[in-house]
Amino acid sequence: MTGTDYPLLCEQIREIIRTEPHYVAALSNISALLFQSMEEINWAGFYLMDRGSLLVGPFQGKPACIRIEIGRGVCGTAVLEEKIQRVEDVHTFPGHIACDGASRSEIVLPIFCGGRIAGVLDIDSPLYSRFTAEDEAGLEKVVRLIGEKVDFTGLRQLQENRI
Repeated sequence: MTGTDYPLLCEQIREIIRTEPHYVAALSNISALLFQSMEEINWAGFYLMDRGSLLVGPFQGKPACIRIEIGRGVCGTAVLEEKIQRVEDVHTFPGHIACDGASRSEIVLPIFCGGRIAGVLDIDSPLYSRFTAEDEAGLEKVVRLIGEKVDFTGLRQLQENRI
């Protein structure tokens, strides 16, 4: 397995966002880019805050869970704890939600916009321990870029919180 070129990935994401910063268009293309750029993954996408829980957003992969409560599963835990969750074996994660039975490891990163969580980036792999500290650091730059540059103003949760 070769490493992902995160500096190049961030350049490509900047261009996607520059072209169209609206969250639906930008996150749709970013999920496709991640899915094509990262090896040994089977799902890459976003869950967005909506009415106090996470609602599935743009993604690449098999059909996904539609809504996830805060504190439930890896995605809900990332929101509750407001921190990255890098799980080497999802079957040992308390309350893991198995949308795709082939997934073995997962990384979820909160996306902060205006001091609040707008959603999460969720990436799954069919390999145990797929995600490294290098992946975590690179993807942290990706979500920081998304939080700073993507236009989330149409997102209901942000409107309700008047961000």
